[in-house]
Amino acid sequence: MTNIRGWGIIKKKKMNKELKNRVLRRLNIIKGQVDGLRNMIENDKYCIDILIQSMAIKNALSGIEDLILENHLKTHVKEQFKTKKEKVAVKELVKIYKLAKRK
Repeated sequence: MTNIRGWGIIKKKKMNKELKNRVLRRLNIIKGQVDGLRNMIENDKYCIDILIQSMAIKNALSGIEDLILENHLKTHVKEQFKTKKEKVAVKELVKIYKLAKRK
């Protein structure tokens, strides 16, 4: 068991291996996109093209967030409800929701 940033004691679970591989694959793609974005800026490319690339990166990161949130709901939140830690689950999800609204 581990205490994660004040959220309370929870069992440490690993990310589903298939999901982890998908996320890592997407992160490698994003890394290439960020490198491309840097090159575009260094080479004074057209602003609209730079913005399009930047938005593609944001969308790719959002897709990763979706996968991780789905995993969290299927594993950690499910476990928190089974072990009567609903308040911890709700607190975490409200915090994430508030962070997402700031975008």
